[in-house]
Amino acid sequence: MIEQALEEALTQCRLTRNEFSELLVRLLDYGVICRDESNVETVLYDRFQRCEPLIREWIAPLGLRLQHDSRFQFIRVYPPGAEVPGMPDQEEPHHGGFRARLTQQEVAAILVLRVEYDKSLREGQVDDQGCVALTLEALELGMRNLLKMSLPDKHVERKQLLKKLRQLRLIQFQGEDTDVVVDILLRVRPTIAQFVSESALEQLLSEPEKAEADSERLTPVSEDHSLFAETEH
Repeated sequence: MIEQALEEALTQCRLTRNEFSELLVRLLDYGVICRDESNVETVLYDRFQRCEPLIREWIAPLGLRLQHDSRFQFIRVYPPGAEVPGMPDQEEPHHGGFRARLTQQEVAAILVLRVEYDKSLREGQVDDQGCVALTLEALELGMRNLLKMSLPDKHVERKQLLKKLRQLRLIQFQGEDTDVVVDILLRVRPTIAQFVSESALEQLLSEPEKAEADSERLTPVSEDHSLFAETEH
């Protein structure tokens, strides 16, 4: 019965089962799809637009919630109990099965990215895709001023942090294997505004010393930013 209903729905969406499966697995695995990230994600995002109600129907029983920003063309999946901008909080209890904390430095960097994004937004320094430019030096300065923290000292660890932020589709930068990490210019995506809750941002600005406690208010992801499996990125 479920099989038949799925086949009928896919026919209406003009999708094969393999195409639907590829989209659903990628969305659950990565947790986010941005249309401008790659050719693959362009195809998947366009496919999602043809079957959005069906995707929502399939993930709802798992307690997962989906946010679709049609203006900036990205989709993000939130685990059960996560605080989702623009959506009411879930009343059902959740046990954190899909959750795993980000590292302290990742949380700090993400919070500062949100602060810097809001600052550039107020100043009108936003491009047509809703992104803002930020130097690595400015990111480190923000971490020091707001949280009394700094970026990792080791070159490899610093690159890993930047890669994680990019995997979360919060930033873009050129030259994945470049050795000149200090000169990298970051492009902060508008996804940062939905990733960090307003309450976390307000607490950071009013009580910086308590910002670490707000890591639970960030989108919970596993250490490889997958909801269920390790993947190659």
